[in-house]
Amino acid sequence: MNDVIGHLKKNGVKPSFQRIKIFEYLVTEENHPTVEMIYKELVNEIPTLSKTTVYNTLNLFVEKKIANVIIIEENETRYDSHMNTHGHFKCEKCGTIFDIEIDNKINEIESLEKFQIDEKHIYYKGICKKCLQKQKN
Repeated sequence: MNDVIGHLKKNGVKPSFQRIKIFEYLVTEENHPTVEMIYKELVNEIPTLSKTTVYNTLNLFVEKKIANVIIIEENETRYDSHMNTHGHFKCEKCGTIFDIEIDNKINEIESLEKFQIDEKHIYYKGICKKCLQKQKN
């Protein structure tokens, strides 16, 4: 995403330096980070940054619908800037979370026809290709 400032403004977020940097990280790294991961990555560049600021900024992004919360493990909250419908796979060996495409037919569940769906979460856990390959060697 080239125009982070424009994207933030368009979605009702005042583009402070910290917000810009946090959103840039979220979009460019695509690692489904935790608050801690973002804080550790940006604190050297922004010495005044606090974990509370990162947390509050991410919550603002979620509120403005430019980021999603991902909770695959109960004790770990991660964030994703990809707003299209997709699923996630978490490797139980290395901890990496991968985006996975899902069939759009998942939106056509008859038993939910008369319901209003506000969120959808599809998660898989297992061992990723890289870790499986390491096990074989």
